[in-house]
Amino acid sequence: MHLAAFVSAGPVSGSHGGWRYPGADHDITSLGYYTRLARTLEDGCFDFVFMADILAVPDRLHDSMDSQLRYGALGSLRLDPMIVLAAMCGATRHVGLACTISTTYFEPFAVARAMATLDHLSGGRAAWNIVTSFQDSEARNFGRTQQFAREERYDRADEFLEVTCKLWDSWADDALVRDPAAPLFADPAKVRRINHDGRWFKVRGPLNVSRSPQGRPVLLQAGASDRGKDFAARWAEVVFVTHAAPEPAAAFRHDLRARAERFGRNPDDIKVMPGIVPVVAETRTMAEDRRALLESLAHPTAGLSTLSYHLDIDLSEFPQDEMLPEMDVPGVQGHYREVAELTRRSGIPLGELGRRYGVGRTAAGFTGSPTDVVDNMEKWLAAGACDGFMIQTPYMPGGLDDVARLVVPELQRRALFRRGYEGTTLRDNLGLTRPAA
Repeated sequence: MHLAAFVSAGPVSGSHGGWRYPGADHDITSLGYYTRLARTLEDGCFDFVFMADILAVPDRLHDSMDSQLRYGALGSLRLDPMIVLAAMCGATRHVGLACTISTTYFEPFAVARAMATLDHLSGGRAAWNIVTSFQDSEARNFGRTQQFAREERYDRADEFLEVTCKLWDSWADDALVRDPAAPLFADPAKVRRINHDGRWFKVRGPLNVSRSPQGRPVLLQAGASDRGKDFAARWAEVVFVTHAAPEPAAAFRHDLRARAERFGRNPDDIKVMPGIVPVVAETRTMAEDRRALLESLAHPTAGLSTLSYHLDIDLSEFPQDEMLPEMDVPGVQGHYREVAELTRRSGIPLGELGRRYGVGRTAAGFTGSPTDVVDNMEKWLAAGACDGFMIQTPYMPGGLDDVARLVVPELQRRALFRRGYEGTTLRDNLGLTRPAA
């Protein structure tokens, strides 16, 4: 089983009430906060830390930022994740370092260069979560009045990946010689221009960073639409999904692996990791009490505000005492399917859905003692629903401490998880092949 930690450089990871929880660390703009998290994850043998990101303060609910800022919701504050990862890199030796970068608002050369640099400095631990972005509020921060249409975003993303991969491959593995006697610093015959000329990008190359330890960073993605799943099947090596139960998660994983084969890939080169929000304590009663407190601290408006952002729909326009209607959402279709599953299964009205979304979207079945939580994790794994989990903890840093202290030893006792790092790179630890130049 593989484990990653979903962390944001802001107030929210797994619960909108987490920053209000007694004992939560509010010093989220300090260096020490993030280096401590990184060391906790490395002590727990996690595969990687995943720093999520967005590029605007969401204002979808009531066309206002108020609900995000007032209640410390998803996008109320975000530090630049690449800089945070650089700090984590210096404090660790083994844990992988992943962050979100948008293909819509950045350029391939800059991303390829930054990721290759992080891979070098970390000794082969870099990973990139590829997003296309979807909010007009983000577009307005980058010189556009509105976002590209979904198909255009994915067209641009496909070409973006073509260019970045060409740039990472523009240096042969042995091109950097560093022979002062010859003298020969780098072999010109082993560094080539890419001369890419496409619809979205014109890039001559080569990259001005030598080929990194992993060849390319590990590629993450979370697409759940039909086009998004094709994109993941073509490019991704780790796929982050959100499902409320193992059955739909297993169907998703089966579909994704079949699509990967159609793209000529080995389906074992894609690791599917559903997000879960475990609330764990020494006993089930203690965990349930903790969850009850967290639920009381998560303001329903904060959850509704974030759900509005994710769906790109102002949910205040719908009756709050009625169920979420069926709709074609312009935002994240995976989140819509997740809450639609919950609505159909529980029959809850929209107002209550906002509260539950704010508490932790995928927490069902993962509250309890270490035995309770690991029993359910093992059930998902046995059902073919996943290759591991993306852990979102409801409060920081204590939630991660609890997982490392209570859940990881129980997984190790059952021989479901490593007791130490066996590889030298993130690819090694994930069981992924190193791409040839």
